[in-house]
Amino acid sequence: MTYTVTLQPSHHTFNIEENEKILDAALRQGYTLPYGCRNGACGACLGDLIEGQVHYGGNNRSALGVDQESSGKILICQAMACSDLTLEVKEVVRAAEIEVKRLPVRVEALNKLCHDVMELKLKLPETERLQFLPGQYIDILLKDGSARAFSLANPPHRDQYLELHIRHVEGGSFTDYVFNEMKKKDLLRIEGPQGSFYLDDESTRPVLMIAGGTGFAPMQSMLEHAIEDGDKRSFHLFWGVRGRRDLYSNKLAEQWTEEHENISYTPVLSEPAEDDAWTGETGFVHESALRQHPELSNYDVYMAGPPAMVEAAKKAFSEKGLPEDQLHFDSFEFSSAKK
Repeated sequence: MTYTVTLQPSHHTFNIEENEKILDAALRQGYTLPYGCRNGACGACLGDLIEGQVHYGGNNRSALGVDQESSGKILICQAMACSDLTLEVKEVVRAAEIEVKRLPVRVEALNKLCHDVMELKLKLPETERLQFLPGQYIDILLKDGSARAFSLANPPHRDQYLELHIRHVEGGSFTDYVFNEMKKKDLLRIEGPQGSFYLDDESTRPVLMIAGGTGFAPMQSMLEHAIEDGDKRSFHLFWGVRGRRDLYSNKLAEQWTEEHENISYTPVLSEPAEDDAWTGETGFVHESALRQHPELSNYDVYMAGPPAMVEAAKKAFSEKGLPEDQLHFDSFEFSSAKK
């Protein structure tokens, strides 16, 4: 059975097969809808079901609240059609114009940035370059058929290597391999770029950035792109980690503020150690941002990091007047497959 999906407000239409996920059908036919983790856990793909019926089978929909479902929200990455559908969703036009590629890469360098974060530099074949938008991610394809998603830390103009910040997850088979066995010149396969989280170059609003842990990576890509592009908007980066030793790129962030008057940076420690001798911001990173920016209606906000941070910040920012379409986020979800 084949159904038709109509998107509002664009009026674009595409076909969807029975038991095919809406997002998969859209991507297959060249339409990019908002998405992040693609496993139903982050909520980046929420859309409004205007007409028709969907089902989820056994697919995960943990990011869909009961109240949201009753009001007509669906998870586009997990929902499947039971009839023709009409959906209201913001299409991602720019990302849809970029070809998603599967490519071999070679490990060029492994640089330990701090006790539990490794910078992985991947070299593409000589005849290839990966076009992407600042903030997007790639999938590393494993031999067992699974994939691991990591944000690109390098900006699009600096594409000789793909740079990833990989945090060591306890018990994670892939990150154990990265930290204990991976060597220079090892071969991997990647697929990308992926995701609808990227810097909107067309907006003129000031930008608030909230990073948790290795959520610094996509922010680095965005900020270095903005610098290269001569973007004069105000950017304020808040980076939340546990202790001082986790601020693995602190000097780089400070360098941005020293060299560019439109960039501000506030590191925030949630659990500073006594020997950190920390006199800066402490607590939850989004609360620190709200103390300095209590009125958010005129801001574009970008968030990347652990799901708990993203969910708490989304609620708090909404209460402070941030319009939904000015909030962009990438929730680093580890629940479906350990890193």
